[in-house]
Amino acid sequence: MNLCIFTGPTLPAAEGQQHIDAIFLPPAAQGDIYRAALERPVAIGLIDGYFERVPSVSHKEILWAMAQGIHILGASSMGALRAAELSLFGMEGVGDIYEGYARGDLDADDEVAVVHAPAEDGYRPLSEALVNIRTTLRAAERASVITSVTRERLEELSRGLFYPDRCYPILLRRAGQEGLPPAQVEALRAFLPEGRVDQKRADALALLQVLRERFEGGSEPKQVRYHFEPTDAWELIREHADRRASRSNRGAMGAGR
Repeated sequence: MNLCIFTGPTLPAAEGQQHIDAIFLPPAAQGDIYRAALERPVAIGLIDGYFERVPSVSHKEILWAMAQGIHILGASSMGALRAAELSLFGMEGVGDIYEGYARGDLDADDEVAVVHAPAEDGYRPLSEALVNIRTTLRAAERASVITSVTRERLEELSRGLFYPDRCYPILLRRAGQEGLPPAQVEALRAFLPEGRVDQKRADALALLQVLRERFEGGSEPKQVRYHFEPTDAWELIREHADRRASRSNRGAMGAGR
């Protein structure tokens, strides 16, 4: 395994496979980077990851993987968050969303949060990320569809929505309820089918390009400047990940009979 990439709602694996020769894995949960690193890939790309009901990818497993000589790059969603948090240790970020977190322009995890369908439905997103809404509204302002005042008010309304409720139909309905200019609201509605910006997807594609250009032909192992210190918490993460792998293997053997 040369390259592996964790993705889901941001970029379907089938689409990603058209851009790069890599192993595509579902959104990462805690322990998944560790398990992927055991296969000794040259690099791991982190796009999507679980949170809230499932323990998220831990910083410690990323640090461990890099200490094993594996390049870790992130973008778009969980990958952008972890890359901004671990950039001083050598994790690399790609794309506008990562840059926003790295500069401090973005500071909330829910900027990239979405709800999505299960694996059998291709992890299809069921809500819109706040970063996508904000980028789309600014594109609409540049196109003179809405004014800066209306754009700012729409951004406030978007931030006020719980992340599973963030979608354009709800936002437009709230805009009408809040008395925003009806002509601008309708102009935005007409703008969205062609003008909507999916910044998360754009950043994911940029990550695939970086991975392809830098690593498809192989690369020297990652060099880090820190000493990885095992801790009790790290050993628990490893134990849980190993138990999950063991259960998965037993299930696969049973299903194959």
